[in-house]
Amino acid sequence: MPAASDAGSGAGLPRTFRPLATRMAATLFGGMLLVISLAAWFLLAAEIRDRFTPFQIGTMVFFGLLLFSVWWGLVRSRITATTDKLVVVNGFRRHDYDWAQVLAVRLPSGAPWASLDLADGTTATALGIQSSDGDRARAHLRELRALIDR
Repeated sequence: MPAASDAGSGAGLPRTFRPLATRMAATLFGGMLLVISLAAWFLLAAEIRDRFTPFQIGTMVFFGLLLFSVWWGLVRSRITATTDKLVVVNGFRRHDYDWAQVLAVRLPSGAPWASLDLADGTTATALGIQSSDGDRARAHLRELRALIDR
């Protein structure tokens, strides 16, 4: 049973919401890029590989690490509901909200991800629920709304 069905007792918590499509696409395409890049490097003739300077190799490694950090930021995005707070991780930033601070969660048509309406009148993005997940995102949105309304 979803946590929303028994939200009063806190059953089913902690509950974590993560975007599936984004994580799968980033992992699949990142992995493909890595395999193709390594294959291209090792398929080059040895005399061509020897022409690369340490600076050029370092530049390629730097861009590889930069792409890895973007991937890591995407796959670690999540929303975690615990009994006492809502933790939102967007990339490399973490935000902890008390339940009283969160008034509502919205995912308007055409919006890429959910947003939280906060008690101070501001909104906060929540990358843990993304519209690209379709029905899964709508189910997560309903579940999170039930947790906020409890």
